[in-house]
Amino acid sequence: MDIQISDGAFVALVAAIGGIALGLAARLGRFCTLGAIEDALYGGSDHRLRMWGIALGTAMMGTFALIGVGLIPTSQIPHLDGGWNPVAHILGGLLFGYGMAIAGNCGFGALARLGGGDLRSFVIVLVMGITGYVVMSGPLAALRVRMFPDDLLVSQTAPGLAHLAEALTGIGAPVFGVFAGAAIMIFALKSKTFRAERGLILWGHIVGLAIAFAWAGTHIAAQRSFGATSLESYTFVAPLGETILYVMTASGTTISFAVGSVGGVLAGAFIGSLIKGHFRWEACEDPRELRRQIMGAALMGGGAILAIGCSVGQGLSAMSVLAYGAPLTLAAIFAGAAIGLRHLITGWVSV
Repeated sequence: MDIQISDGAFVALVAAIGGIALGLAARLGRFCTLGAIEDALYGGSDHRLRMWGIALGTAMMGTFALIGVGLIPTSQIPHLDGGWNPVAHILGGLLFGYGMAIAGNCGFGALARLGGGDLRSFVIVLVMGITGYVVMSGPLAALRVRMFPDDLLVSQTAPGLAHLAEALTGIGAPVFGVFAGAAIMIFALKSKTFRAERGLILWGHIVGLAIAFAWAGTHIAAQRSFGATSLESYTFVAPLGETILYVMTASGTTISFAVGSVGGVLAGAFIGSLIKGHFRWEACEDPRELRRQIMGAALMGGGAILAIGCSVGQGLSAMSVLAYGAPLTLAAIFAGAAIGLRHLITGWVSV
């Protein structure tokens, strides 16, 4: 029997497969950006931060290897097809990182917790998705475009850092990207105690491979649909809003990578929580905590749109192709999270 699958369903399936892996990594491997930062600053352990490095190094090596053999066309990667705005990346990253700290999770982390029965995260998911759309295409969109134009800086010859290195040194962009990813991974593995954490290393690799898999899978989908779909990898702010819209208007809209990725993470997190025996319904009992979560989610939604990505969208997906704004955004997210955590600990944030 010949089973036909639409282009939208195909790309959503690609997203769901990688999303399930990401959800499992969050629940079984404890992969979490905020958790990694908090452990490093206040928990006396940098193991989850090194796990993050493994994920990033793997994503970069896998993505640039695919670029090198021609399986991912650089010209179609959205992070490399236009200009960028360093002010927007820094400000958006700071807002996102601070919001992540006071909310207690990023968008990806909230989905992972929701998959384990945490209804507090449902509030974060809703507020992030709606706020992201308000800034991206809603009432604040015109103000955002006027204040933070996406094409403030444009490079016609070197669309990303790897291509800039190629122009300066003659080393091919794919080669530079693979070696840069390998350097990050080697640095992450320098710790002897971390090398003993084989589970963290394994799940870090799985996260990185999911990022590269999405680039390759969506390229296949784009070829299959003759360009009707585009190359994408994971991010978790605008897709939350798109998923909310799809749930409300599915009869008149098409399923997409965004919807598949959100559904995949939820499914993977649910499965992971069952495997660990951690699934349980939880709700917020402290109004102050709920206010913090709503405020943090709103900051993350707006900040991620300014920065054109979240801790996953810029920190892993855009970094995997060495987009110009990705290192700035990632550093700003870490700085914003550090400020937010400090504020919580010292009592500066009491809302």
